[in-house]
Amino acid sequence: MRDELGFERYGAHGGDLGAGVSARLGEAHPEAVVGIHVLAVAGPANPENLTDEERTYLASLQTWDRDEGAYEHEHRTRPLTLAPGLSDSPAGLLSWLVEKYRAWTDSHGVLSTRMSDDFVLTQVSLYWFTNTIGTSLRPYYEYGRSSTTAVTRVTVPTAVAVFPADLSQPPRSWAERTYNVTQYKRMPRGGHFAAHEEPGLLAADITEFFRDIRPQP
Repeated sequence: MRDELGFERYGAHGGDLGAGVSARLGEAHPEAVVGIHVLAVAGPANPENLTDEERTYLASLQTWDRDEGAYEHEHRTRPLTLAPGLSDSPAGLLSWLVEKYRAWTDSHGVLSTRMSDDFVLTQVSLYWFTNTIGTSLRPYYEYGRSSTTAVTRVTVPTAVAVFPADLSQPPRSWAERTYNVTQYKRMPRGGHFAAHEEPGLLAADITEFFRDIRPQP
């Protein structure tokens, strides 16, 4: 961003893996990153003095991992077993992705209320025609083997937007254990794919955050 594109100061936004990238940018380059806006947060390694809200949150993560985390365990442990099957069968690839889209959107089980068939088929086609579903599994495998450094403390201003149907809903106090949280908002609707599901809500929240912290000319 700075050396190649010439931006001395910039902000970052991300959800899921992008939230981790944004956090690591802010942690590594506070001199350049004016702030980050994220949809997911990393927790401390050994949290102490948990509040009741935080205990409830951690219990919800365990429940999600038990009921919904099979794909992640497979990605982390046997990605090269899974990859050939998904790369060989378009129906298998479609089924694998639609399951996640249906479960992770604010669709209440009716995916068409959030994603059109054309949109879903476009996403699947991006993986199919480029044969990249296999490589998309690698970050899970590498993270599971501690190939990625953990986020320890992000000091730059941080905004956290929590969508009700996302994979987790961390309370503000939990985010504040690792981040310098200056804006925290629970959204009225939306899920894991907020940029597609609720672009207006997400854009307004990002704009509000960076309007307040952007460098003055």
